Amino acid sequence: MNNRIKQLRAGRAWSQGNLAEVLSVSRQTVNAIENGRYDPSLPLAFTIAEVFGLKIEDIFRP
Repeated sequence: MNNRIKQLRAGRAWSQGNLAEVLSVSRQTVNAIENGRYDPSLPLAFTIAEVFGLKIEDIFRP
């Protein structure tokens, strides 16, 4: 699944570690999601959307 997390994170000048801390996941999880190696669970996707103030479909694309 394609996503805009890397761009959104960079726009806030956050490292992967910063975002991981906010999401309560590991930095490796953030890296895997950004690189399309891991699709987040629906609850995690909702949390990501909430952190960035967007809808899930504004972040993730099939």
